[in-house]
Amino acid sequence: MPQTALGASNDQKLQRPSERGTRGGNGGWWPAGLGLRPWAALMIAGLATLGMAGAMWLTNLYRAFVLPQTGTPLVHDLTLQFIAHPWRELGVAGLGVALTGIGYGGLARAVRAASHSGRPLGPPAVLAPLRLRPPRDGIRVVSVGGGTGQPTVLRGFKPHTDHITAVVTVADDGGSSGRLRRDLGILPPGDFRNCLVALSDVEPLLEELFQYRFGADSGDLQGHAFGNLFLVAMTGVTGGNFEAAIRECSRVLAVRGDVLPSTLADVTLHAELSDGTIISGESDLPKGKAAVRRVFLTPEQPHGYPDAVAAILDADLIVLGPGSLYTSVIPNLLVPDIVRAVRSSPAVKVYICNVATQPGETDQFGVLEHVQALREHVGPGVFDYVLVNADLAPAANIRPEWQVQPVVLPPDVSYPGVEFVRAAVVNPDNPLRHDPARLAMALLQLYEDKRGRGAGRANGYLPQEARQ
Repeated sequence: MPQTALGASNDQKLQRPSERGTRGGNGGWWPAGLGLRPWAALMIAGLATLGMAGAMWLTNLYRAFVLPQTGTPLVHDLTLQFIAHPWRELGVAGLGVALTGIGYGGLARAVRAASHSGRPLGPPAVLAPLRLRPPRDGIRVVSVGGGTGQPTVLRGFKPHTDHITAVVTVADDGGSSGRLRRDLGILPPGDFRNCLVALSDVEPLLEELFQYRFGADSGDLQGHAFGNLFLVAMTGVTGGNFEAAIRECSRVLAVRGDVLPSTLADVTLHAELSDGTIISGESDLPKGKAAVRRVFLTPEQPHGYPDAVAAILDADLIVLGPGSLYTSVIPNLLVPDIVRAVRSSPAVKVYICNVATQPGETDQFGVLEHVQALREHVGPGVFDYVLVNADLAPAANIRPEWQVQPVVLPPDVSYPGVEFVRAAVVNPDNPLRHDPARLAMALLQLYEDKRGRGAGRANGYLPQEARQ
């Protein structure tokens, strides 16, 4: 496959539940001022017209064919010909009124319950293309991952677009997140905290507060990050709703974008090693003494979070990674709804390969080994491009005691169905991490080259320096 060389070089505002369409006698799901009512009335008139057409056809059918009871008793009874006119029509009309009333009442109760839960109301995920889009002042980017790599992507894109969605793994069971998950039965908050901080537009002191971790002299609080505890407290304030807690924390931190779980299921990550050993728990996976053969979740097929699925289907650019291959990237793709949405999305889909190996997970891995592991777990069609670091100069600063090596791609190497894209994306001061600004510029340029076709410049997708 050809290789491309690059240079080195939603906006859905979050609202409080009280502001999210709760006014009006009908529960706020016909909000005024948005131009919805005329189109709804037109749609209802169209349905009524179809009903009239059906009634006219049935009337002619009834007049033309009168079925006797003998010989066709079932058809005779199903067409209600044993009931005299006009009681036959009145009975059918009464049934229609009853079904309409029951359906309307049930729908109204469901909408009110959803509104009270704090969830934003919208069409199902499968109808994501029909959702009302905000004004386009940047491409719609979805980052799928977790750990320390995902915030790098979010920080890089934040200056270029407001339409950023982070789809976060919920398999974390170590450290502060693991303790809170086991003790309180909530989703692990650590990765959500990191993504919220990365997308926030708050004073540095507040960001430092959310990332503050209690020390050894803090008693039972030792090891906990303040932001994790804040999310737990907000979950209690919102009635035990972790999703609402994320939204409210986003408002407090002035987050530019959305942070969503890949699933709400209480999943556990397992790893089968090359020696047949099974390790359970994301935090224990790097402790294995053999290479990872495969990872899997229990329950095996958790349902994807609908808003995450909708964001993926509506994306312009989907970014997988960077981050721990087996504990941050692949777990999201083991959620069937998520991987199906990624595969079905028309977006430009890029896997960002790590710049260095990770002890216990990807020892001795090159770029091809990372790609092969992803392909073995989720199959083809999930990503079209692999972004590979082309700047190996910082790798000279890797110390032997770190037990890591730079991840490299030999020249003139190809892989079926994948195009490798080289760019200088490593952090010059940290050979183990990507640089946010370099990474975002490379991804924006890739999008411009592969999908934009000049439209990006017209819509402000890329800043001027990215096009030089």
